Amino acid sequence: MSTLPACPKCNSEFTYEDGQLLICPECAHEWSADAAAEASADSAKAIKDSVGNVLQDGDTITVIKDLKVKGSSLVVKVGTKVKGIRLCDGDHDIDCKIDGIGAMKLKSEFVRKV
Repeated sequence: MSTLPACPKCNSEFTYEDGQLLICPECAHEWSADAAAEASADSAKAIKDSVGNVLQDGDTITVIKDLKVKGSSLVVKVGTKVKGIRLCDGDHDIDCKIDGIGAMKLKSEFVRKV
């Protein structure tokens, strides 16, 4: 089994190595192995919202679904704007402070970038 990455241009899995380059036999696209490893590392770090926009520290987001706050009777309503988010690792990948509720961690799948 080959551990070479698929072609970034046509997604063909039949790539092969020729010296320092990776080559796709189907579309003849050539790229360096270092660039492929770097691109996959960057895409793994990118946190995206529900629509697919890439989120960054300091962005403003809107909640797209009513979210119950675990351990209390509070609810974060649809349309709540949150300013100055911080991205973190883990299942809940957004760390923020919501007015009236306080510090919370949110999942990026329930927010949209403004």
